[in-house]
Amino acid sequence: MLLTLTDLIGTFAFALSGGLVAVRHRLDLFGVLVLAIAAAVAGGVLRDVLLDVTPAAIADWRYPVTAIAAGLVCFAWHERVERLRNPVQLFDAVGLALFAVLGAGKALQFGAGPFAAVMLGVLSGIGGGIARDVLVAQIPAVLQRELYAVAALAGALVVVIAAAFDLPATPAAFAGAGLCFLLRLAAIRRGWRLPVAGGGE
Repeated sequence: MLLTLTDLIGTFAFALSGGLVAVRHRLDLFGVLVLAIAAAVAGGVLRDVLLDVTPAAIADWRYPVTAIAAGLVCFAWHERVERLRNPVQLFDAVGLALFAVLGAGKALQFGAGPFAAVMLGVLSGIGGGIARDVLVAQIPAVLQRELYAVAALAGALVVVIAAAFDLPATPAAFAGAGLCFLLRLAAIRRGWRLPVAGGGE
């Protein structure tokens, strides 16, 4: 129950980030809902397809409904949501952290090796953001902005390392999510990023 609730919180957070991006690009209601759903479920769907399991977003009605609810919140009350400091980045960081650790954990549960589990955790975390940005013709944040995939990688690694040493899964997931979230926020505030080719900005 706790795992599902955490997953739904991540779904809502990512959907909010997608919905807000859609509102900023002045998309209509349908466009807002499409971006909300894409941001919320794209990473998880790709992960589940690679694991050869039915995607949770298709098998469980709660995931698309949660994403739609977040999209409607953005459409109806986007001005209130925008008052939060950097709301898109905040919600995106929450979704990134939760999906990275949950993705790695699910991959381990379905028999993936340590390397594959880390990569699938990263994919779970960054997939929705990539889909969201591509749909509004933006270069995905993961390719150009502050530490993003690296933060997801760190969170997923905590889960996989904990599993390798038979440590409790739930505390490891919270620790991994916390590390990913803090890294992402620190990167945003301090401008941490990987080197750029040619040394340019």
